[in-house]
Amino acid sequence: MADNPFVYGEIVPASAFVDREVERDRLVADLAAGQKVFLISPRRYGKSSLIRQALRALARRKVVTLEVTVSSFSSYVAFLEGYARALLGLETRSGRVRSWLRDLFRGVTPELRIEAGAPGGKLAVSFPGVRTARDAARLAEDVFALPARLAAHLGRPLAVALDEFQAVAAFNGGSVEQALRAAVQQQRQVGYVFAGSEPSLMEQMIGPRRPFYKAGPVMRLQKIPADLFAAEIEERFRRSGIAPEAGLGAAIVDLAGNLPYDVQRLAHEMWDDATAAGERRASLDDLHATLHRLLAEQETLFEAVWERLTLAQRAVLRAVVLEHGMEMLSADTRVRHRLGGASSVQTALAALVRLDLVSRESDGRYVVVDSLTREWVARKTY
Repeated sequence: MADNPFVYGEIVPASAFVDREVERDRLVADLAAGQKVFLISPRRYGKSSLIRQALRALARRKVVTLEVTVSSFSSYVAFLEGYARALLGLETRSGRVRSWLRDLFRGVTPELRIEAGAPGGKLAVSFPGVRTARDAARLAEDVFALPARLAAHLGRPLAVALDEFQAVAAFNGGSVEQALRAAVQQQRQVGYVFAGSEPSLMEQMIGPRRPFYKAGPVMRLQKIPADLFAAEIEERFRRSGIAPEAGLGAAIVDLAGNLPYDVQRLAHEMWDDATAAGERRASLDDLHATLHRLLAEQETLFEAVWERLTLAQRAVLRAVVLEHGMEMLSADTRVRHRLGGASSVQTALAALVRLDLVSRESDGRYVVVDSLTREWVARKTY
């Protein structure tokens, strides 16, 4: 039996990657040239997978690469420790790290230990002496200088990806941005990609009067062209031995809102259903059967989310679905869906955005973040 050719819920491997060649090549070229790139993308557009493909391409060019997800850390000091640990991990010889580590940190004293069960006696580094904001600032100066010093030590260029970079806003973002900008602008042998999935926060970070204003090129990830995506979906069904009905790819892309994550999810689940049934054809009826299965399986989750919303938020969410997110403040929309005043609608929309149920597109239109949630709301009557 062939492997499922559609991947979601994890970094997409090269074999399942669709399009993005232009964006990948541009990112590779900029990072290889030591540029400081800002990659801005809504969630589910494939940002992290694009970064991973670019780093793999750079590694083949003998560029040392590193990827750190900023949002995975609960505090500024935890981020600095994790970042330092990841950087020092690029030097695989623990004895060498010990010999020059004391020279790397001038403002604070690191604590070293060998991780139990780690292959090769991998070193872990922490900074228990950092207790105040001033201590953290001194540590940041040393950590943010590490990439350039490491590139010089290894004798190779370095590319660093800081994913979900907007999370630094929770770490007293202004001072973090200032310290990081001051360090990276001196590092010609190190390319950076600062990537974020909250476009409004990322746009603020690169705006006037912010440290990263005009710090480097900006890439704004767009949706994959729907026709290209649809054709690729159908071709992957064919290559795996399942003949798609004409128009199946377009239907999957449309139902999934042309969001790469959601498209891959729906195609993956449909392929699984067809394979389990021993089918060699995939039809539009099969697609809707898979969709209904997914909605039924997640009914409890959808109901729990719905119950947590206020009545006003429920009404506005339903209106976003039925009106395709357009003209949400217009009198016609508000009357048609009994939404109340414009200020009440704005308040509900803001709450739905904070809850990550709705996002606002660059053209001002509102969209439901998850296509299954959208389909569930569209079918709900009350």
